[in-house]
Order: sequence, then structure tokens, then C-alpha cells
Amino acid sequence: MNSAPLKAWIVQQFVPDITPADLDDDYDLIDSGVVDSLRLLRLISWVCDANGIPLDEVPITPDNFRSVNAIRAFVESSAQSQASPAATG
Repeated sequence: MNSAPLKAWIVQQFVPDITPADLDDDYDLIDSGVVDSLRLLRLISWVCDANGIPLDEVPITPDNFRSVNAIRAFVESSAQSQASPAATG
């Protein structure tokens, strides 16, 4: 996943006083207060929509959206889950 569009969206929506380049990939968006509970819902929705991830088919926790790196890992993991056949039983 290319983090540039993600960082641009986060900056535009939540911290317009910095540039995307200023947003460190490991910066804790939740503990810092950049993302609160309502913003977390917007972030989750945008990430899932932008990456074709069905909200009802993946486990979504705040830790998956704590930083740019965490979001990237979530998207990559979700893509792998969608690519592999669903377990039945």
C-alpha cells in the first residue's frame, strides 16, 4: 500500500497545519488526539472504501488505525485475507 494518499487524507481532514511529509508513519494518531472516536469512524470508512475492504468481513480495532504503519499493515492483511479462500466448516 502506498501511504502517500492516506497521509494526504489524514492531513487534509484532521491536521491541515502540517504537510503529509511531516506526518511520521509511526506517529500515534489516537494517543496524540489527532483521531478521536468520531474521527476514527471516518478514518476506518475512508480506508476501507479507498481499498475495497468490506467493513463486515474484517476485524476492525482501533489499534489497526493507530498510525500510518498500522493502517498499512491492516490494509495488506485484509487484502491477503480477501485473496485467500474463506474457511468453511
